Amino acid sequence: MNVANLQLEGLLMALAAINNTLIRKGLVSADDIDLALRQVEASLTGDERMHEELSPANRDAVCFPIRLLLAANNTQGEAEFPSFSELARMVGQTKEPYNDQM
Repeated sequence: MNVANLQLEGLLMALAAINNTLIRKGLVSADDIDLALRQVEASLTGDERMHEELSPANRDAVCFPIRLLLAANNTQGEAEFPSFSELARMVGQTKEPYNDQM
């Protein structure tokens, strides 16, 4: 595996843990995190450059970190924090086609 991929995996899991801690301490709500992540994903996927210059696979690559953090956010309250591979599987299972793929 590419070292950069491993670094990104670690960074994403660190961000997920920070989000989890902020929620547990009552500094933000899970809804606040969800809204922020959904807004940034909508901004990215609504960008014309994304549709003109990037293939659907590349668009998925851009959105993957956001979707992984959304999946982690949706596991709030579970006994164990999911692993990266579990979160990645959740992303794959919930992925919907883009409008230009229908």
